[in-house]
Amino acid sequence: MPALLAWSLAWLCFEVLKTLGLPEWVAMVAATFLGGALTTLVHTRMRRALVVLGFPLSMLASSSSFAMPSIGWLLLLGLIVLIYPRKAWRDAPLFPTPKKALQELPEHIALGGGARILDAGSGLGDGLIALRAAYPRADLNGLEMSWPLRIVSALRCSFARIRQGDIWLADWRSYDMVYMFQRPESMPRAVEKAEAELRRGAWLVSLEFEARELVPNAVVHGKDGRPVWMYQLPFKRVAERAL
Repeated sequence: MPALLAWSLAWLCFEVLKTLGLPEWVAMVAATFLGGALTTLVHTRMRRALVVLGFPLSMLASSSSFAMPSIGWLLLLGLIVLIYPRKAWRDAPLFPTPKKALQELPEHIALGGGARILDAGSGLGDGLIALRAAYPRADLNGLEMSWPLRIVSALRCSFARIRQGDIWLADWRSYDMVYMFQRPESMPRAVEKAEAELRRGAWLVSLEFEARELVPNAVVHGKDGRPVWMYQLPFKRVAERAL
């Protein structure tokens, strides 16, 4: 919704300035700057980039120099829905895990050989690759809603078992660690599911986004500045620490 609001206001600014007689390039630059100013509505670098680029990209797509037949837009929409099914819209878009983002995990979470790790929402397999670098002897598993992404990740990650499915309907009880790179809005649901299904001593690990209601057992920051939040069952809640 913040992105749609920013793009709509950028287009409104563009049309108003053109109506006032300003050159089209001036109106475009001003509208793009307005979109940039509205990045304060979102809280991650990826989302800010989407907000900034949304207006100029939509203008390019609607210009006469970018001619695409109607069937082309329909096929593009179908491809997006195929890769990113409607049931997954409440979860994170395709945000790959950086290769070295999880390299410090073993310093805080000791897992024996054969420990079962789930990458919940494994996408193209980047999270599994990073997990393998951290825990080369672990039993790595991926779960991905999109079947095209599941096929690609299976080709990239022959060392892991990757299934197509809904991370919220899957059973987490057999895992020693569940890793996620979702979004802030997904974390309360992840905490609830982890508490209901993960056994005592298991871990919930989240890249970038914290579970605000929990006290982390450890937090590390990668070279790109992204935090990795680690929570062990049973969780300790912020309210409990205050007591």
